[in-house]
Amino acid sequence: MALAKSHAISLLGLSGTVVEVEADISANLPGFVLVGLPDASLSESTSRVRAACANSGFPFPSRKITVNLSPASVPKSGSGFDLAIAVSVLLAMQVMPLPSTKTLFVGELGLDGAVKPVWGVLPIALAARAAGFETVVVPVANVAEASVLSGISVTGVASIKELVGKFRGVIHSQQDTHFVELPGPQENLASGLDLEQVQGQSLAVQALVIAAAGGHHLSMIGSPGSGKTMLAERLPGILPPLTVEQALEVAAVESVLGDAKVSPLLNTIPRFQTPHHTASVSAIVGGGMGFPRPGAVSRAHHGVLFLDEALEFQAPALEALREPLESGKVAIHRAAGTAQFPARFQLVLAANPCACGYSGSLTKPCTCTFTARRRYLGRLSGPIYDRIDIRLRIQPVRISEARGIGEANLSSEQAQKQVIAAREAALERLAPLGLQLNSQLPTQHLRSRFHPGKTATRLLDKALSNGATSMRGYDRCLRLAWTIADLEGATRPTVDHIALAALLRGSDSPGDDE
Repeated sequence: MALAKSHAISLLGLSGTVVEVEADISANLPGFVLVGLPDASLSESTSRVRAACANSGFPFPSRKITVNLSPASVPKSGSGFDLAIAVSVLLAMQVMPLPSTKTLFVGELGLDGAVKPVWGVLPIALAARAAGFETVVVPVANVAEASVLSGISVTGVASIKELVGKFRGVIHSQQDTHFVELPGPQENLASGLDLEQVQGQSLAVQALVIAAAGGHHLSMIGSPGSGKTMLAERLPGILPPLTVEQALEVAAVESVLGDAKVSPLLNTIPRFQTPHHTASVSAIVGGGMGFPRPGAVSRAHHGVLFLDEALEFQAPALEALREPLESGKVAIHRAAGTAQFPARFQLVLAANPCACGYSGSLTKPCTCTFTARRRYLGRLSGPIYDRIDIRLRIQPVRISEARGIGEANLSSEQAQKQVIAAREAALERLAPLGLQLNSQLPTQHLRSRFHPGKTATRLLDKALSNGATSMRGYDRCLRLAWTIADLEGATRPTVDHIALAALLRGSDSPGDDE
């Protein structure tokens, strides 16, 4: 009788649990049994592993092989356990020696013994490093993805035969180096989209820079062709590059989705997600059958989620944004367990003011009734609209502005420098609180430690006493004012800063100015 074990990782969301893969070979009737709460796809591993080993020159003995996945209480899914199962059986057969370091295995096997790539290698490697593993063996196609981590060695294998040869010392093991430094300048995903291309929307451009500097959510309501989409597409280009930690979080989400790039360098460009207005709740916040998968809010982590034609989205899909907007994460509950995904993004909404699109337009009359306009704008609920700091009414550009007559436009490079400088000023002020952005400033500190003073806030105090704004609106205006002050290099918001913040904040209902 022979007993051996290897290790794998069971993923639920981005969280990994170490699984011991124990193999026992006993003198009973021949068979291959897999136990330990595997799902249907994992149960099929027995056939893949047997054929892969046999076709690689390591046929199984005519005995009973029992493989246990421990802890048995943890649900396990997918073909990524194939390699660990094969290794534990080969160790029990004494075909290969024990690894010299604490090693974890991940990969799918083909019937010919090839080791095929799998999804989720980066979060698996992160979990392995956290659990104290020194080496992770992955398919060759996943080496670049896993090599962005420091503190753990990555070995790529193309087949079972190559794996056995490396551990026997017959084939030299080439462990990949690690690329944890930030890469050099990268081409922006929105290549060719520059802020200086925007003509005649000076207030909207200013609002876009303020939104980027403070991490504020933004809505734009205006007629078709007024430039809402054009503005939104240029927001990622003025955001600061992601830090190493942020880039790893985003890369882990993309790894689970199978979108990881075949590159050993971290992608530090903020992501831009724009789901179609027919998208379901699962497509927006995540979901799926069995094991949950992240949605658009997680794909846009540390980036921008742009909902074009926002009022055409299903009401449940819009309402599902409440939790991630407040907490910066989303929890997906399924029978297999609860998966949490990061979802700290900047929300940008764009919508027409009415069904025909021309309510309030200076160029074309509206054909909708007052009741129809109110009903159309009412599709965006108060709780969602209240969480948006900057609310703009966009008018079509006039001919003189479209021809470029007037002041020189701000470029994306110039705007990004302003944004980075403003964020550095905010970070210096907020670092003792463990915060980075003005939009994250808690109410208790906003009204005490960071209150601009009664002289500066007299406009807001009057609006609050008249019922023109709520306490939440009051606080959001103060956060905006701090961002405006940071952009202008001021140490504290002034009356002018708060007046501009109140202008950008607008009314508490999308239809109040009708």
